[in-house]
Amino acid sequence: GGHIVNDFDRLLCNTYLDFYMKDELLDETEMYPHAEDEKGVSFTCPAPTSYEKYLEHIDTTLTSDTPVAFGLHPNAEIDFRTTQSEVMFRTLVELQPRQVGASEEGAMSPQDIAAAKLDDIMDRFGEKKFDVEDVSSALDDKGPYQNVFIQEMEVMNRLLSEIIRSLKELALGFKGELTMSDSMDALMNALFMDEVPAAWSKLAWPSRKALSSWLLNFTNRLQQLDEWQNNPLEIPKVTMLSYLVNPQSFLTAINQVAAQRNQWELDKLVTYSEVTRFASIENVDKINPEGAYIGGLSMQGARWDTNSNVIDKSKPKEMFCTLPIISVRGVAADKADFSGQYMCPVYKTEQRGPTFVYCANLKTKSPPGRWVLAGVAIILELTT
Repeated sequence: GGHIVNDFDRLLCNTYLDFYMKDELLDETEMYPHAEDEKGVSFTCPAPTSYEKYLEHIDTTLTSDTPVAFGLHPNAEIDFRTTQSEVMFRTLVELQPRQVGASEEGAMSPQDIAAAKLDDIMDRFGEKKFDVEDVSSALDDKGPYQNVFIQEMEVMNRLLSEIIRSLKELALGFKGELTMSDSMDALMNALFMDEVPAAWSKLAWPSRKALSSWLLNFTNRLQQLDEWQNNPLEIPKVTMLSYLVNPQSFLTAINQVAAQRNQWELDKLVTYSEVTRFASIENVDKINPEGAYIGGLSMQGARWDTNSNVIDKSKPKEMFCTLPIISVRGVAADKADFSGQYMCPVYKTEQRGPTFVYCANLKTKSPPGRWVLAGVAIILELTT
C-alpha cells in the first residue's frame, strides 16, 4: 500500500471515507462514487448476507475494470492507455540504429538532423537577449509586479546564454575544430531525438514537451516579456501564467499589491480566484482593477461549463478543457468565503506532484468531493 505524504493524499483518503462510511453501506447502495451519470456501470452493495454470498456477489458483478470504480471519469483510462503507448513508441525509437546504411541514399544521419536543428535554433534565438539593467534603470519605483518580470528576464537570459554557448560549441565539434565531449554528444543526441537537452532543462521551467514544441513555448514566453518591457509600469491586460518560470511569485505579487493598496497585513491575505466570462485575451479590454487577469490554464478530469459558470463532468474523449480568463485578487483570510467551492490544485505540468503552484477556488453544483475523487486539476503547460 501507499502512504499519506501530503495534504492532498489526506484529503483524498478522507473523501473516500466520507463516501463509504455511512449507514447506507449496510443497505443496497451504489459503491461506485458519483456514478449516477454513467450508463451500464454500477456495483451495488448486497443486502446483509453470508461471507460466501458476498464473495459470489463480487465475482458475478465485478466483471471488468473501470476507472469509474474510483470516482474517476472514463477518460482516465484513455489517458492511461495513451501514455503507455507513447512510452512504448518512444522506447522503440530510442532502440533504432543510429547509423545510415549505404542503401539508404538521401537519408540524413543523426548528426545531419542535429546540425539542421542547431542552425534553426541559432537563427531564432542567437541574437535574443534582454537588457535587464536598462529596463531596471528606467523604472523610478519598482513594485512587486516589476520585480517578478525582471526576475523572469534574468532567468531567460541565463537560459539563452547556455543555449547559444552549447550550440556554438557543438557547431565547432561538427566542424572538427573541437573534440566531441560527452556533453556535446548528449546535446547532439537530444537534438536528434527531439528532446530538451538536460543542460537546458536545469536552467528552464518544468516541462514534458518535445524539443520542437518546447521551443515554440519558449518563443511565447519571450514574447510576453517583450510586450511587458515596452510598458514596464503596467502589467499586461492578461498575464499568461503558463509562460512564467515562477508563477508563484506573480501570485504573491498580487497579494503584495493588495496589501500595499489597502494597508493590510500580507500574511493575513489569501489568493481568491474567479473564472470570468472572458473566453480569451481578445475579450479583455482593460487591466483588472482589483488584482490581475491570468490565462493559459487547462482543466484535466472535468470541464468548465461556460453557461452555468461551474465545474461539470468532462465530455467523452475530451482530455483537457481550456479555461476562460481567471481573475485573481488578494483578500483578507477572514473575509474569504470558500464554502461549497472546489479547491482545485494548479500544477505546472501533467506530472503534477512537485510542480504544484496553488489552489484555485472554483464554483461547483456537485459536492466538491466528487472532483477530489475525479482527480480534477488545472494544468499550466500541456505535454502536447
